[in-house]
This record gives sequence, structure tokens and C-alpha cells, in this order.
Amino acid sequence: MTTFSDSIAARIGAQPGVQRVPTSKVLLFQRKRFVTTDLADELITLIDAGRRPSTIADDNGDPVFRTSETCDLSADHPAVQTIEALLADLSGIDPAFGEPLQGQRYAEGQEFKAHTDYFAPGGRDFEKFCALSGNRTWTFMIYLNDVTAGGATRFKLLDKTFQPEVGKLLCWNNRLADGGVNHATLHHGMKVRKGVKYVITKWYREREWRG
Repeated sequence: MTTFSDSIAARIGAQPGVQRVPTSKVLLFQRKRFVTTDLADELITLIDAGRRPSTIADDNGDPVFRTSETCDLSADHPAVQTIEALLADLSGIDPAFGEPLQGQRYAEGQEFKAHTDYFAPGGRDFEKFCALSGNRTWTFMIYLNDVTAGGATRFKLLDKTFQPEVGKLLCWNNRLADGGVNHATLHHGMKVRKGVKYVITKWYREREWRG
């Protein structure tokens, strides 16, 4: 099974409550209330306890390209195991292909400027991040809270913007049908204007995750 196959998209699209976003450029889906408020609150607590400044493989020379905080979530925690099981059931992707679950926190004024989740072939850090497990294929992102103002995720090349909403899932295929990377997945974690935004993200690779 390849993690970028049409069978995965078909499975996701067939799940109750899932909506495919109307675009021919990217396989992109959303589902509201994918996780409960109680589970989201538990994950927020974990993120607050373990957050650190976010890093980036290539900041394009911009020191404020990504200003959020990140938390590496322990696979042993019951809340993390629940999310992992939900995602595996939704997609059918072998969990062995998944990176560890990660949380992000955006305070007022913080953002992640327009970027892609895949590593650019030929980029300065491509071999460092992709030599063992290959490139990223699917992204699954879940908003954990409502945000008073700002904090939307904007796909500029699709002219689509998604507002934070507690429990809402966004997922997309970072690859083209031929296996190449899909530039149309460029997205911007827009600046939080008021409040704090929490999300969790799960990425899958071409091969089994080896760190």
C-alpha cells in the first residue's frame, strides 16, 4: 500500500461527516467535531506542559517565518493513543508510516507563514530529513479550540481558508498522482489576532518512520 494512493482518499471520503473540499488541485478533506471537546482539552493541557519554540527546516532567511511553539506528544499517553487510533481508522494508513504526533500553540501575533509540509526535493535539508523514511505524504491537522480572532489556515493557491473550530479535522495529500510533490498544498497558518490557537498534526511518510 502506498500512502498517497487513491484508495486512501476514497476511504477518507467515505467516512461519516467527511466533506471533500471542491478543488481538482489537491485531495483535501475536512470533518467537523472529529474529536470531542474533552479530548481536545486534554491535549491542550499536554501541549501547554511540554511546549518549546517551533523550528523549521528552511526559514527562507526570515527569522519570524514560524513563531509558534511545538510539543512532541508522548505515544504512551492515553489521549495520544486515542487520536492515533481515530486517525488510523479514518485513513487506513499503516501507523508504522506515521511520524510521532505533534502539538502546536499559537499565541496572539504568532503565525506560520506560507509553507508546504513536504520537504522540497533538492532542498538543502532534503537528505537529512528524508533519507530514511522518504518524504511526507498525508497531513492530518486537528484544531483543538475556537479562536477569538485570526488563526485561520489559508491555502493561497486554492483560494480556500479554514477557520479554527474545536475538534475540526483538515487532511490532505501532499503528493500528485505520479508521486511528485504538490505545490498547491502551500498553506499559511495565519496570525492569531486575539486569543490562543492549539492544533495537533500528524504526518505520514513514504516508508516506515525511522526517525
